[in-house]
Amino acid sequence: MTEEQGQGARNKGHDFAIRALCLTSPAAAQKELERIGVDPAGIRHMLPKLEQHALLVPQVKPAAANILKQEMLSLGGDAAVARGTVACSVSSTDVLLIGTRKQLLTLCNKLTGQPFGLKGLSTELTLLLQNIQHPPTIWQTSRRQLSLDRPLIMGILNVTPDSFSDGGCYPTVEQAVERGLQLEAEGADLLDLGGESTRPGAVAVSAEEERTRVLPVIEALANRLTIPISVDTWKNSVADACLAAGAEIINDISGLNFDPTLAEVVARHQAGLVVMHTRGTPQQMQQDTGYADLMGEVTASLLQSAASARSAGIAHEQIALDPGIGFAKDLNGNLELLRRLPELANLGYPLLVGTSRKSFIGKILQRETAADRLFGTAATVAHAVTSGARIVRVHDVQAMKDVALMARAINSQ
Repeated sequence: MTEEQGQGARNKGHDFAIRALCLTSPAAAQKELERIGVDPAGIRHMLPKLEQHALLVPQVKPAAANILKQEMLSLGGDAAVARGTVACSVSSTDVLLIGTRKQLLTLCNKLTGQPFGLKGLSTELTLLLQNIQHPPTIWQTSRRQLSLDRPLIMGILNVTPDSFSDGGCYPTVEQAVERGLQLEAEGADLLDLGGESTRPGAVAVSAEEERTRVLPVIEALANRLTIPISVDTWKNSVADACLAAGAEIINDISGLNFDPTLAEVVARHQAGLVVMHTRGTPQQMQQDTGYADLMGEVTASLLQSAASARSAGIAHEQIALDPGIGFAKDLNGNLELLRRLPELANLGYPLLVGTSRKSFIGKILQRETAADRLFGTAATVAHAVTSGARIVRVHDVQAMKDVALMARAINSQ
């Protein structure tokens, strides 16, 4: 039999178009089961089996890790641990729990009576599973609740002479006000106003100079805009003056690390807060971009910043997280953060992502001029929204709003 005859013989039967389904949510899985015609009772039974999770628990003592391994295996799941854990020849190990939502919730119940700190782990795992199933729906500012039913577009307005993309473009109050109104007309849901450049190597400015740049713009826009004003600052005196003048959100690149008293100001004004991850000041940050565990450090830092905010009296629903794309990360670090955004979107806070026109896009696409990075930015915005970002910070509002809404529509269930 020739090869052609053999192929023809094989094709006399069915040509099965077998594929792996991308069931990105319980609703998508249920829809597929309903399409097949599965009995409703069968759907309820099968849905949990289609929800596989891989949850990383860092730095667990061997005794606790062995219990986690045994319990997951008994439930039909699994747990990956370091070699030497069973013999307790390692001091600690990361544990990767692999299983369905149902298996992991059962594990949480079984851990409540276990020693070695596993009762506390049970509480944290339960909360994480709740965050995965029920992401935040609102972001609270000092004046309103912002719905997160669709991605929010944060338009960038820098009144600085040295910002990497639009520095010096709006040197007068009138020009800045005109640009702010234009961003709203283009579809911005928020306006983020900056009076100090935070690009790598930027020169620091005094609080007095920063106030001089931003306050007149806020005072002119506060009663003309229908959208909230955010101020990109880490200084408590600047934040206090801006919030008193009508701003509703503080966007702190330092995650409350440059000026810990900033949290008290935000809490007093009941304002929204963005905490971002970085290392060092803008003058130093790109000198320290190596990480043993990038996602582990970014996650721990953001959660610590959020905890500091809550301790100061800022409500959970007022806090958003920003992984700090381009801040103390090299090219590969920025790409890893983007690839793994869903891990940050499951932390229980709205996730803000700012990639607009940044240099890593220019490096990949060989676009030296920031304004030439529109399409590269569009790709990152679409990916961020698909990965769970609720807020995207952009220069090109109208174009990126189209991108974000299309990405959401494709991935809505």
